[in-house]
Amino acid sequence: MTRENVHPSVSRWLFVGLILVFIQVAIGGITRLTDSGLSITEWAIIQGTIPPLSLEEWEEAFEMYKEAAGKQFMSLHADMTLGEFKVIFFWEYFHRLWARMMGIVFLVPFLVFWRRKMIPPWLMKRLGVVILLASTAAVFGWIMVASGLNDDRRTWVSAYKLVAHLIIATSLFGYLFWTWLLAKGQRIVSDSKAILGNLPVYAVLLVLVQIILGGLMAGMKAGLVHPHYPVFVNGQAFFSTLFDRNEIGTNSFIDYEGSAFVKAWVQILHRGFAILLLITIFYLYKRMWKIEKMRRSAVNVLGVVVVQYVLGIVTVIGSIGKIPVAWGVLHQGVALILWINLLFIYFISRKD
Repeated sequence: MTRENVHPSVSRWLFVGLILVFIQVAIGGITRLTDSGLSITEWAIIQGTIPPLSLEEWEEAFEMYKEAAGKQFMSLHADMTLGEFKVIFFWEYFHRLWARMMGIVFLVPFLVFWRRKMIPPWLMKRLGVVILLASTAAVFGWIMVASGLNDDRRTWVSAYKLVAHLIIATSLFGYLFWTWLLAKGQRIVSDSKAILGNLPVYAVLLVLVQIILGGLMAGMKAGLVHPHYPVFVNGQAFFSTLFDRNEIGTNSFIDYEGSAFVKAWVQILHRGFAILLLITIFYLYKRMWKIEKMRRSAVNVLGVVVVQYVLGIVTVIGSIGKIPVAWGVLHQGVALILWINLLFIYFISRKD
């Protein structure tokens, strides 16, 4: 398929967008792991740009959080001071402010490029999808936050809505990355399809499933159920939980906070798919090594998946009482890097 060439400045603009989305997802991870998501109880797109400025406004925001956060405040932060509230407010505010800033960074250059007729029709269509995904991510972000407000069943936001928000953001990141590859004119490695087959597709799908399971791990705090690796400390109790027939039913999945059964299964699946992904990428590496032009990509993706696996182990064994923020955010960030590495391999190995 022949596409009109894109000016280098447009390609650079798309790359900047990629970096901004990556940072936004990382900030979202910090917001989630610090229990900051419920600190702002309203979705005010324009007014919400300005944070509380006076002591009176801060106290009002704090009282709104106490009332709306319900179970989270009573269970986790009943002794919270105003100063501590400002910290969690900062991360949620920064997350929302960064999203607004991304909109401006996208819109202003877009108008300039559009006026100068520097955006070809094929790219215009893809940018429309980017806008749609970004808007959907923003809407689902609020739906996710709202799921934890005024709800005495949950200490945190709904894990399922968190996963939906994460998958939309991951899709946006991947779609924008693919658009950037098209814009910069990245070439396909000839005959690589014959050697690799559909292996890159399987790897891409596996990492997507693993990101979904990672979102459930984070949303359900499932890492706290068994913070040990590689052996199962008190394994009999853990595996008894996995096969507890009394916990099988829709109620366990709906009210998962009190269900060790659901959390144990999420953790065991996340661990299992991590091993499967590691094996798949090692096999992909061996196949890619046969293609001289793909050897650098082979080393990159193998290195990233090994780092990601180690970060997962460190995050799990550090999840004693709470999820370690720094390790959790690094684990999530490297997952996105692995995602686009595999997308790149799929991109250059497909038939045009």
